[in-house]
Amino acid sequence: MSPDGSTALTVPQQPPTSSRLAGLARWPWIYTGSLVATGLAALAFLGMLGLFAVESLPVWRHAGLSYLSGIEWFFRVQRFGALPMIYGTLAVSAIALALAAPLGIASAVFVAEILPARLRIPAKTAIELLAGVPSVVYGLLGVILLRGWMQDVLAPFEPLSGDTLATAGVLLAVMILPTIVTLSEDALRSVPASQRQAARALGFNRGEAILRISLPQARSGLVAAVLLALGRALGETIAVFLVVGRQDNQWPDRLLSLEPLAAAGQTLTSKLGGSETHIAYGDPLHWAAMLGLALILLILVAGVTLAGSAVAGPSSGRAAPGKSVRHPDA
Repeated sequence: MSPDGSTALTVPQQPPTSSRLAGLARWPWIYTGSLVATGLAALAFLGMLGLFAVESLPVWRHAGLSYLSGIEWFFRVQRFGALPMIYGTLAVSAIALALAAPLGIASAVFVAEILPARLRIPAKTAIELLAGVPSVVYGLLGVILLRGWMQDVLAPFEPLSGDTLATAGVLLAVMILPTIVTLSEDALRSVPASQRQAARALGFNRGEAILRISLPQARSGLVAAVLLALGRALGETIAVFLVVGRQDNQWPDRLLSLEPLAAAGQTLTSKLGGSETHIAYGDPLHWAAMLGLALILLILVAGVTLAGSAVAGPSSGRAAPGKSVRHPDA
């Protein structure tokens, strides 16, 4: 207040004119560069999509929709059905998510909410290092350690070997676990500390604050973490190739039965990563069938990845506007 009773206005100090002009001069270049890079990435994706679509046209003309719904694949008699491989891909990914998502989110809660600050960075660094281990290393570990153990676990189903869809799913769960933990921890840490402090001031204990404040506000980020991990699971090749068994035409009599998971199977990636891709190159129809599998896989992975990015959005982890926090006993 001024001596005469009027309200004094405080004018914020402006930065030097030269630095402001320099920042404005740099901004168009940054914007243009980002726009060009994004456009090139989008064109590359659309180019791959168009290439696979055009190259696979012969098999769509030959088989029509039965290419998607057919359950037999015999390339020597030009019979191509992709459904067993789509089933194998989805089954392996579902097993991986069922195992990795709860464990990954629980681990992220521990790292973000419970672990002392001095241990949080080393723990997260170790988890991120696991995400950088090459897929072939995971695959070889699966061959050495996991295959025999899974054969013993699945003994009631009498599997012929440890190379099964379930084995591939468990191995994928180990591979995508670091991705879920890292992204989920980022989502939880983005929840404002003031929200936790307000909850504790209302009498919440730490567990109640996590369940009623942190997890609900980080929900979109947690869902995005799971979807992005699913995108990696769908596209994983070499590790799955080494332990899935690579058995064609494995279509289950009952989709919800567990018995087919204890048998060898085939996924889109293990099919594309095998020797048949080289065999198919000399036959236009067979080659089109293989590229049709690549087209299906690309659409699946792109769809899941875009969904994860859309769910994450810019508002992940922010407090919901106008939402009050109530004590559970209130």
